[in-house]
Amino acid sequence: MRFMMLMIPKGYESAEPGTLPDPKAMEAMMAYNQELQEAGVLLALDGLHPPSMGARVSFEDGSPSVTDGPFSEVKEVVGGYWMIDVKSKAEAVEWAKRCPARENEVIEIRQLQEASDFEEEEASWPARSTG
Repeated sequence: MRFMMLMIPKGYESAEPGTLPDPKAMEAMMAYNQELQEAGVLLALDGLHPPSMGARVSFEDGSPSVTDGPFSEVKEVVGGYWMIDVKSKAEAVEWAKRCPARENEVIEIRQLQEASDFEEEEASWPARSTG
């Protein structure tokens, strides 16, 4: 089962452009990433620049509207993610608990949708015309 572990660092929603993590925290996180890799569960990982460097495209009236960051109404933002392949949500939770996160940081765990999740529903869809 594939899961994303989404890191939600405290205060990142208002971080200035170019803000980087503390070197000591990065060292601990790199060791954690290595542990995930050596266990054979890590599929991908990345850190994200702060929202102040991003943009948001919304479709409130069906047309795209672009807002450059930072986004004042946002209270929590994703600072990075890991994609892991484990046997269960419980195992994903155990990996998240090992993360060297700092006080008041959050890791949200979400299972990825697989094609097999839709097979039963897809069987009830009307047949599509191919020509």
